Amino acid sequence: MRFVMAAAIGALFLSVPAAFSAEGDTKGVKQKFSLTLDGAKKAAAAAEAEALKNGWNVVIAIVDDGGNLLYLQRLDGTQASSSETATRKARTSALFKRPTKALEDAVAGGRVALLSLPNVTPLEGGVPLVYKGEIIGAIGVSGATSQQDAQVAKIGADTLVQ
Repeated sequence: MRFVMAAAIGALFLSVPAAFSAEGDTKGVKQKFSLTLDGAKKAAAAAEAEALKNGWNVVIAIVDDGGNLLYLQRLDGTQASSSETATRKARTSALFKRPTKALEDAVAGGRVALLSLPNVTPLEGGVPLVYKGEIIGAIGVSGATSQQDAQVAKIGADTLVQ
């Protein structure tokens, strides 16, 4: 009896991957890539190396594709407020699927209505994390100038691009 049940369960699991394709199946379900903690740590390590190389004290926040915090790292000497700012930059980038610089530029160009949207932090330094053309999360950096934050974030993001 156990063998029959185990074989039936095994057959069920073996058949599941075949039911899905990259485009999805007829039931409206699609497979997608997910950012892992290991991937978040790799992106943060690359960003940290860039910040240290330049002598910038920053906070590095990594969120998943839903904007949920996955990893946060505050370098020694960074002001405490940068923890929240880095997280908000990352969340904005993930949810709006673009670098936060694009939103900063839009607001600077007069599109102040963007400020009324939820989860908008239009400050440069948030960059989407892209894997095989799919946004799997974002990195946000805060603590230096906006341009320096963006430089550090881009280095972190580039570790996952394929």
